[in-house]
Amino acid sequence: MHFPSDVNLPRSTARLLARFGHEATLIRDALPGNTPDAEVARYAQAHRPALLTRDFDFADIRNYPPADYAGLVVLNLPEDAVAAVVLNALEALLSQPALVNQLPGRLAIVEPSRVRLRPA
Repeated sequence: MHFPSDVNLPRSTARLLARFGHEATLIRDALPGNTPDAEVARYAQAHRPALLTRDFDFADIRNYPPADYAGLVVLNLPEDAVAAVVLNALEALLSQPALVNQLPGRLAIVEPSRVRLRPA
């Protein structure tokens, strides 16, 4: 699966995704800095990756209907979470391949102790 990682994620996210056999694009490398959420969303729709972000705005299914995406993964972590916390939470999702395979068209909320997958 291909994941663009939003600017609010550490660069090491790409290495973790690769370790699990996934491709990663860093949004900061693909789009200009401070790109609005709507443009990030259009990028994800156009390139059909599963968007990976800590921006909880993307969990609002009225503005970002999961069916319009190859998957939306929102990491719901404290603002001050360090890279290790972010990577551990993401690894909890990636270590469940059956769950990852269910991402297209769905919203996943990843928290430190659980992963919630919104029904399609």
